[in-house]
Amino acid sequence: KVGWYNAVLQAAFHLPYPDDTLAFVVLSTPSMFDKALKPFVNKERLKIIRDPVDQCVSHHLSRVKEKFPDQKIDIIFDYELLPNRKPKFLAQTAAHVAGAAYYYQRKDVKLDPWGKKKIYGVCIHPKYGGWFAIRGLLLFPDIQVRFLEQSAPVDCVSTEEKRIELLEQFNLHWQDGRYRDIIEVKERYSEEQRAYFATPPAERFRLLGLT
Repeated sequence: KVGWYNAVLQAAFHLPYPDDTLAFVVLSTPSMFDKALKPFVNKERLKIIRDPVDQCVSHHLSRVKEKFPDQKIDIIFDYELLPNRKPKFLAQTAAHVAGAAYYYQRKDVKLDPWGKKKIYGVCIHPKYGGWFAIRGLLLFPDIQVRFLEQSAPVDCVSTEEKRIELLEQFNLHWQDGRYRDIIEVKERYSEEQRAYFATPPAERFRLLGLT
């Protein structure tokens, strides 16, 4: 429910819908690269592709919209910004309140070792660890779900030591991706997918055979 999201944020970040409005958080799993991105790029080869991942996600979410021709559906993508440069929605908060992934933040550590340092939080999925991404939000403005019960996300990094380790790895060593394996995972990004996301955006086209 939109109300679950709005309840934990300042008014500046609220979504402008009634509290009982139905919303879905869209995640991409490791297999998205082979099952969705590569086929999309092959199919769209002759068209202008500016950002393969964003355009692939947009393509698939617009197909979801087509499946519900009688429903109004609003889509917000994770990369969209408001005129003031703030994100249109806070993806990690949305994933947490939807029960999709646990958003570990500084406040989840009792004995904080970081002093005045800025420490960013990170979502961990119980099956994929950090090997996933939050891609967007599907909102159904005409569907009100008064009796929908909220499911808590799985707290899969449950010890203080592991939470400190997670936040330190994410904030200080995020490039090496170790934070993604803070728990045992069922599936990771393939070597090809890791190479793709580790490459500067302008050079990624070459990896997909687009140049």
